[in-house]
Amino acid sequence: MVKPRNPRTDENQEAPRAAKPTAPSGRTLGGPSPEKRAELRAKRSASPKRPAPKKPTPVARHGKANPPKLDQPRPIKSSTPRPAPEQNILGNKIGAKITRRASDRLREGYLWVYASDIEAINTGEGEPPALLPVADSRGLLLGTALYSPASQIALRMVSREAIDEAAWLELLAARLHTAIGRRKPLLSDATDACRLCFSEADQLPGLVVDKYGDLVILQLLAKGLDSAAVRETCVRVLREELAPATILERPDPRMRELEGLAAPAPGPLWIADAAAPTTSAQFRLNGLVFQFDANSGQKTGAFLDQRANYAAVREWARTLGTTGRALDVCCYQGGFALHLAQVCEQVTGIDASRASLEVAERNCEANRSRLTAQVDWVEADAFQILRDWSDSGEVFDAIVLDPPAFAKSQRAVESALRGYKELNLRALKMLRPGGLLVTCSCSHHVGWAELEASVASAAIDAHRRVRLLERRGASIDHPVVLNLPETEYLKCLVLQVE
Repeated sequence: MVKPRNPRTDENQEAPRAAKPTAPSGRTLGGPSPEKRAELRAKRSASPKRPAPKKPTPVARHGKANPPKLDQPRPIKSSTPRPAPEQNILGNKIGAKITRRASDRLREGYLWVYASDIEAINTGEGEPPALLPVADSRGLLLGTALYSPASQIALRMVSREAIDEAAWLELLAARLHTAIGRRKPLLSDATDACRLCFSEADQLPGLVVDKYGDLVILQLLAKGLDSAAVRETCVRVLREELAPATILERPDPRMRELEGLAAPAPGPLWIADAAAPTTSAQFRLNGLVFQFDANSGQKTGAFLDQRANYAAVREWARTLGTTGRALDVCCYQGGFALHLAQVCEQVTGIDASRASLEVAERNCEANRSRLTAQVDWVEADAFQILRDWSDSGEVFDAIVLDPPAFAKSQRAVESALRGYKELNLRALKMLRPGGLLVTCSCSHHVGWAELEASVASAAIDAHRRVRLLERRGASIDHPVVLNLPETEYLKCLVLQVE
């Protein structure tokens, strides 16, 4: 019976192939005879067997070959054996090995290595050396650093080569000569005070030198500098360059504690007249006379970094016509106040330190013939008195805010910004329309954008509009090095308030 055609299954099937015709004996036409096939089988069995073809490596879904599974991982051979993790790559050599992160920073021009970035260190026996070779994690030399075992800043780079103490002292002398040579053009009859050496900015980490008239103040702020040879080298260079009357070393108590330094020996490092040693002097800034006493005051005695800003604020007050009543908040020894007193009618200085205000009053008396304003000083907490005065309706034509550093670490930035906002808010409430506001920050950790944002926020709360007239930094004797962000610490905004 013929089965009916299924269109779903039979439509696309090929027709069956015709069978090959066969010979009468039953073998396929054109094929070998049974005898021939038996002969071929015998030959194949006698010849050597060919190796079986390799199976192709299975391919993964994305086209990559799947690796064969092994019971044990294949050993990786290396021509250079790696040291064990605990092995000190320095061996028995004196030096420090630092992390890759710290190495990259040094290669970019940074000069500090923090204690947390030291992987291995060998200081030998006895007292730790002042100088240490520094290598990266592979053992490649990065240079030589001053070593401070007690400080968080453990290494301060002084050379990109391996140097000994003699070479370091020669380098110290050459760099100090260069630093002083850069400042000499700034000195004149009107200004005979400046910073002669600014630590890392002059490639002399931890060394600060200030000049006040005939008196020179030396600060050694790193353990690696605490030696008689370093002091002698500094004194020799200073005498050759300036011929001062007296050279004194003045310690910074906080830094000496952090660095684990002992107090320096009493008395001057050098005096021209042994019969008349002195620790005080008069010096000039922008034509005004100031007092300096090495036995009192902050830092090395006066804020020389604001010298150019003192003069600029005086000129802005004259230009804007804000020469009526002026206020200097955190005035210290009267730097801004006395410059404003040359163009204003009345100036008030506020500071929490009575000793500083006493020096400010002596400075005022020394410049009485150069001043046009009536000047008075108020001992008070800046936050409290500004809050009281702004609430009671006090009004000023010009206000300067120059507080101490509010943020000495990154963790203190948030609270510092609240402090800056509060001071600026109170000042904005007391300024006349068109008044001059000068607000400063000496906190390295507070950047320009953060300072400006805090002032802008204060302006919103005070319902005032401020125009930025100028951004200013430290005087040029405190240079900023672009790959050393710590050298840019002082920020000064000159604003007009509408």
